[in-house]
Amino acid sequence: MSKPVKDIISREYENRYAGLNSACVVNVIGLDAISTNRLRNELRAKNIRLQVVRNSLVRRALANHPLAPLTSAMEGPCALVTGGESIIDVAKTLVALKKSYPKLELKVGILEGEPEVFDVEQMSKMKSRTEMLGEVAMMIASPGRRLAGCLASPGGKIAGCLKAMVDKADKPAEGAEAPAAA
Repeated sequence: MSKPVKDIISREYENRYAGLNSACVVNVIGLDAISTNRLRNELRAKNIRLQVVRNSLVRRALANHPLAPLTSAMEGPCALVTGGESIIDVAKTLVALKKSYPKLELKVGILEGEPEVFDVEQMSKMKSRTEMLGEVAMMIASPGRRLAGCLASPGGKIAGCLKAMVDKADKPAEGAEAPAAA
């Protein structure tokens, strides 16, 4: 491949991955064409993109980029996987698809431009952004819920006591009316 062609491809990689700070690296070489096509379609259905890349050109394109730590793991035939709601969801999807495509080799991924790369299987066990936001919301609401329960509890006890007093007051009156009517 000539140098001008390499420059064009390298610039294309720069443009394609410019706005990204999370991705996974996999190896799809063991898969046949039909399996690879099925894998791509399953990923595309979840808004995830898989692209086989030239390692040397990606290294050049991502040199000063948040995805640069991924280039250290790019040995042999590699593909970059991007998209989805979060990279954690992408990792979970890849691990699930690994069962259907055993020759799919999961390598590493990077989270939000962190300098450290993680194993894709390790990333799939992490909580996604939506799960974390749900937990934070639950933690924020928990003291309020407890406070509301404490405030409602005495009122409920008073209402229960009043009902018991009313029921108690009604029973002797009913019992007193029955002998008088006889």
